[in-house]
Amino acid sequence: MRDFTDVGVEVPGGTLAVRHWPGAPGAGTVLAVHGIASNGLSWAAVAEALDGVEVIAPDLRGRGHSRDVAGESSMAAHADDLLAVLDHFGVEQAVLTGHSMGGFVGCVAAERDPHRYRHLVLVDGGLGFPVPADMDIDQVLHAVIGPAMAKLDMEFADRAAYHAFWAAHPAFAGLGGEVVRAYLDRDLVGAEPRLRSACRAAAIREDAEDELRNPAVFAAIHQLRVPAEMLWAERGLRDEPTGLYPPQVIEAAALTTVATRFVPGVNHYSILLGAAGAATVAGHLRAAVA
Repeated sequence: MRDFTDVGVEVPGGTLAVRHWPGAPGAGTVLAVHGIASNGLSWAAVAEALDGVEVIAPDLRGRGHSRDVAGESSMAAHADDLLAVLDHFGVEQAVLTGHSMGGFVGCVAAERDPHRYRHLVLVDGGLGFPVPADMDIDQVLHAVIGPAMAKLDMEFADRAAYHAFWAAHPAFAGLGGEVVRAYLDRDLVGAEPRLRSACRAAAIREDAEDELRNPAVFAAIHQLRVPAEMLWAERGLRDEPTGLYPPQVIEAAALTTVATRFVPGVNHYSILLGAAGAATVAGHLRAAVA
C-alpha cells in the first residue's frame, strides 16, 4: 500500500480531517471529494491505482473524522473548505474529482474558482434533477440512498456487525478487502457495543436540501469554465440494472461543457470501491493530471 498521512486543516468551525497520499515531485495533484454519507477513504482504491500522483481526500464537514466541524453544510461551504485544503498543502492548481454529492461540490467549486482547478472529473454525480418542493427531504434521502440513511438511526455491537450491515447491501456484493474495511471503520464513532455512524444527520439533510433544491447548484455543471468529464455507472445505488443516471437522462441533459463517459459493469459504489471501477476512474484522473 502507498504511504499516507492524516492531516488536520483548519476551516471555519473546526479542523477538517484529510487523508494525504504524497506524490512524486511534479507529478500533479488530485483533490478528491466523497459522497453525501461517505468519507475520504472512499477514494483509497483510486489513490492506490494512482501511485506517484499526489492525492488529497478530505472528510467533508459532518462526516468521518470531520464529524464535529461546526457550521452549516452546503456545496458552497464545502467548496470553501476545499480552497483551505489546497492552501494548506501549497497546491496552486489541482485536478478536482467528486463522487455522487461530491460531484455537485466539484461543479460549484470549479465554477466559482476555475483558476484553482485544471480539470474536473465527475464520478456518477454532479448532474441534478428536480425534486418536488412539497416532498420531505428525508423521504427523498431514504428513497435514493436507502441504507446509507437508515444507518444514522442504528447502533452496532462491533465493527464486524457494521461490516456485515454493508455486506448485505446488494451494491456491495463482491466488495471487500482492507480498503473497504478501512473506509467503513472511518464511519464509526462511539464504543462497543454502541457504535454509530460518524455522519451527522443535520449535515446530510442540509447538503441534500442544497444539492436537490438549489437552482445555482443545478446550474453549475452547465457553467463550467474548466475541462470536465462525467463518468456514469451502468448500475444503480442498490445495483439495479439502471444506474442513477439512465442513458436518456444523460442525453436529455444536453451537456455542452462536460464530456460523458459510460462505465459498464459497475454500480454507484463499485465504481470507486471495486478494483475495476477504481482502475477506470484512476485512468481518467491520470490522463487529466498529465
